Amino acid sequence: MSASNENTPRLVIVGGGLAGAKAAEAARADGDTGHVTLIGQEEELPYERPPLSKGYLQDNESRDDFTVHDRQWYVDNNITLHLNTRATAIDTGRHTVHTSGGDRISYDKLILATGSTPRRLDVPGADLDGVHYLRTVDDSTSLRAAIEGAEQVAIIGGGWIGLEVAAAARQAGKPVTVIVRDDLPLANVLGAQVASVFAELHREHGVDLRVDSEAAEILGRNGTASGVRLTDGHEVDADLVVIGIGAVPNLDLAEDAGITIDNGVLVDDSLRSSDADIHAVGDIANAPYPALDVRLRVEHWATALNQPPVAVAAALGQDARWTELPYFFSDQYDLGMEYLGYATGAELDQVVIRGDIEKREFIAYWLDAENKVRAGMNVNVWDVVDDAKALINSERPVDPAKLADPDVPFDQTYAR
Repeated sequence: MSASNENTPRLVIVGGGLAGAKAAEAARADGDTGHVTLIGQEEELPYERPPLSKGYLQDNESRDDFTVHDRQWYVDNNITLHLNTRATAIDTGRHTVHTSGGDRISYDKLILATGSTPRRLDVPGADLDGVHYLRTVDDSTSLRAAIEGAEQVAIIGGGWIGLEVAAAARQAGKPVTVIVRDDLPLANVLGAQVASVFAELHREHGVDLRVDSEAAEILGRNGTASGVRLTDGHEVDADLVVIGIGAVPNLDLAEDAGITIDNGVLVDDSLRSSDADIHAVGDIANAPYPALDVRLRVEHWATALNQPPVAVAAALGQDARWTELPYFFSDQYDLGMEYLGYATGAELDQVVIRGDIEKREFIAYWLDAENKVRAGMNVNVWDVVDDAKALINSERPVDPAKLADPDVPFDQTYAR
């Protein structure tokens, strides 16, 4: 067990998700760092969230499978847990965090990992029984039971969460309609060519994709959802409605403390906020990505996993820098994918396919106007993420024809 040391900082972590747990783990990785306190709003021990829309939702994983550490680990590492507790205010002058339990917890260094909240749908009927959002393990438990008992499922939103829930519901044998605002699901992330792969995948599995559609009202009978009326007047029958229209970062605590906010907590390459004693990680951190020449707030598992060790090391006086690229993954039916980097705007139309897109065994690379690789996504092809990382980090133009050719090694695809 690590003992507290007067010469090392008191570290307080606000946030009980994966990022909070990884911050606590990093604090103990190199030995004693003084007193460490973790404040989490949920009753659950910190856990990973991807299984909530994947394995756990389909009853293929238990809670223990994605709980980061068991309770004994926190005891053994002398980490004080305040679960089922909300941080209500930060007094930056006195270096204290106020909690919903009435405590005032002193810190020398503070790690904010407050995560995000599902974006609410503002239409009539959104508060009916049978309407679900997905963020917590309790949400996933309730949704799994609701899918089992549902006759027809409607999902509002064609992003990653919506499509993963659609896959889970279809694999449970339920009729599913997905209501998508754009002409294709994921079009704003992947562009038309690659987004079509996911649209076809879901159609092959019997999903009714309602594209170019928006929900105007959730219909109900006797206080329970019975369907969705679209803005064009059409109605979709459903006794279970899942809303997946994005997430909103939990920034009130930071903003009220006077920390600079700009699409998240604005942090430097050490994940330090405008307050030198406060770092931010995970969903709320708007961090620089030098290889991409962009600032991003990335709401994905890998960010919550990898940013905390950097933030904690920097908070403890080490020269630590955030150098990773955005990364996420998804599993839908028999399709598995990994995405690395970031492409947007016109880059989405400048895509190079390496492999067989019809068989859904390929790698997609998105290029900028100078033919530099901005992002890569492997679909049912594995062990190529490091190659994509090297291409992106090189910031060198590639030859699109060579990049598309599976017989050309990745390190030989650069333009002469």
